[in-house]
Amino acid sequence: MKKIIVYYSLEGNTQYIADKLSDALGAGKFRLIPEKAYADKGFAKFFWGGKSAVMAEKPVLKPYALDTDFEEIIIGFPVWAGNITPPIRTFISENKELLKGRTISAFACQSGFGAEKAFGRLRSLLEIEDFNCTAIFIDPKDKPSEENELRLDNFIKKLKGKD
Repeated sequence: MKKIIVYYSLEGNTQYIADKLSDALGAGKFRLIPEKAYADKGFAKFFWGGKSAVMAEKPVLKPYALDTDFEEIIIGFPVWAGNITPPIRTFISENKELLKGRTISAFACQSGFGAEKAFGRLRSLLEIEDFNCTAIFIDPKDKPSEENELRLDNFIKKLKGKD
């Protein structure tokens, strides 16, 4: 089954997992980039990113051309205020028909908590009952741990259908 990883990464943690998944699965990667970058430091990062996530904003993305020859999409995002990141929201709203009937998995990177809530919001936005599989990583690039590596290995096995 051909897979593609669609993700947004602000600080590199989601990028880190997307790279690992791409290598392990032979999947393509597609990074979403908003026209107007989010602040990545200090108070502005938390204030504007959190506000944008809570208000369910849909930022304009830089123009993209997505290869549509895939059966499964793996959506990756950092958790912001218990929500999916706004670029993911934009991507889904722009590609609703393309995503219908496809197998969908998701992973979230977070420092604290909120990923389960974010997965619920993502399911609702996608109008699906459940994901093929999900995984939550705690600052995988910034704070490597055996727990994250185990979660990654298990996620890869599930994505390969070896669970």
